[in-house]
Amino acid sequence: MMLRKVMTVVAVTGMLAMLAGCGKSTKTEEAMENSHPGIIPAAEAFTPDQATDVAQRLSIFAPVTLTADISHLSEKEKQMLPLLFDAAAIMDEIFWQQAIGNKENFLSRISDESARKFAGINYGPWDRMNGNKSFIAEIGEKPLGANFYPADMTKEEFDTLQHPDKSSLYTLIRRNNDGTLRVVWYHQAYASKVKKAADLLKQAASLAEDAGLKKYLELRAEALLTDKYQESDFAWMDMKTANIDFVVGPIENYEDALFGTKAAQEAFILIKDVEWSQRLTRFAALLPELQKGLPVDQKYKNEVPGSDADLNAYDVVYYAGDCNSGSKTIAINLPNDEQVQLQKGSRKLQLKNAMKAKFEKILVPIAGELIDASQRGYIQFDAFFANTMFHEVAHGLGIKNTLTGKGTVREALKEQYSAIEEAKADILGLYMVTKLYEMGELHEGEVMDNYVTFMAGIFRSVRFGAASAHGKANMLTFNYFSENGAFTHQEDGTYMVNFDKMKLAVESLGGMILTLQGDGAYDQVKDLILTKSVIPGQLQQDLDKLKTAGIPVDIVFEQGKSNLGL
Repeated sequence: MMLRKVMTVVAVTGMLAMLAGCGKSTKTEEAMENSHPGIIPAAEAFTPDQATDVAQRLSIFAPVTLTADISHLSEKEKQMLPLLFDAAAIMDEIFWQQAIGNKENFLSRISDESARKFAGINYGPWDRMNGNKSFIAEIGEKPLGANFYPADMTKEEFDTLQHPDKSSLYTLIRRNNDGTLRVVWYHQAYASKVKKAADLLKQAASLAEDAGLKKYLELRAEALLTDKYQESDFAWMDMKTANIDFVVGPIENYEDALFGTKAAQEAFILIKDVEWSQRLTRFAALLPELQKGLPVDQKYKNEVPGSDADLNAYDVVYYAGDCNSGSKTIAINLPNDEQVQLQKGSRKLQLKNAMKAKFEKILVPIAGELIDASQRGYIQFDAFFANTMFHEVAHGLGIKNTLTGKGTVREALKEQYSAIEEAKADILGLYMVTKLYEMGELHEGEVMDNYVTFMAGIFRSVRFGAASAHGKANMLTFNYFSENGAFTHQEDGTYMVNFDKMKLAVESLGGMILTLQGDGAYDQVKDLILTKSVIPGQLQQDLDKLKTAGIPVDIVFEQGKSNLGL
């Protein structure tokens, strides 16, 4: 009988003995990393788990072709784009290494076409939108630390490691031949890849006609080679007028579920939608005023967010790496560097074409099944766009440093930070929308559009699974709403928003989260997420209707240079 669901930690002692001696590398760190077995067990072939209908799981993705109107771009801007596509593809390669190890070595051992395709969407053998459940018979649970750490490393072992850079966003933890741990910088582990990407960025910079874009690309190229990103983050914040944007490098830390520290490689290629961007310009200046009105004690909102942030709409033409794994983001709030946020704020990029695709292919059909018929008229794209946008804006609100001497909120809350931060952004985004209507700053539609569309949005995003940071945030909000009467579950299985009670729940939950963050209350946050970030049985029954109705869970992209005629 075949042994199933056993994760094998491949021994590397023999190989590392040839490559390293007494904890010291005799070959480059890149050579060491290229020979590293990753977190995939040794097996001649991988077969689909019989308990998983891989073909059905593939069907949950609706294909979307990523394209954009580039007729307004100059000839040099058009010449830049292929270079950015090539650099983004390199980030994709690196993310595969960070997620599992060697991509080709893994995929080549999957003979089943559907399983291989599904593995490509998930960047590994774990279903990212089903609690990271393995769909390969020979592979068990996903290590919490992905391939950033040794699969067999414990938190206690990490704590004993004495190295100033062990918790850096941009380092890997690897074993020496004697079993001890060492720290490896990304630019050392992926040396040839980041050099090639940096060269491509420098070539693109030479074509850039926008001074801000030129400076950013030059500095980002250097950052890839040094793992020092702050200067390029500041330059990115100053980039206001470029028609093309390129988010590239190690950015988000969702992949590291062990400590929530290590940043994973990704890239977005974006074409600005000038018309929609003009509609958003006035909101950035309102951030300091909105901060003052947050529903929390004054001491938790004394930090003043930068008002130099900008809100813009883009058509995205390429996703690579972390952002392309599993569920697809439809908005970006960056940079994550707290110092940059305090001095400059952040940029909120709305990915309009991807957002529109999710609204039409997923959210509207969901509302038809789960929103009470009397409220379906409130489901509007403008409301979906605004909710998404102000979710990103809300990341910049609150405080970045604890009031209790525990360092930054991110440091204090550790692996729980991402989930509670996403919950904060969800709830404060809706709070802000409400206040902006009251201030007369929002005119399109009515605030009820946003509340009902927000409710439908919970049903949409929780289908990604409750294991991710966003999934936990969704369930925390849903369960809090349920306990506070923010909606009524109807006999026909649909949901009706109770506006007044939802408004009160938004304020009270927002205040609670801001307080927990400001206090750096790790234990309380952990308990809150553990108890509230679960899918209740009734909700699961209702979500099952969506599966029966054949409504897609998410989108998958058909993307590349050819879609733009390049």
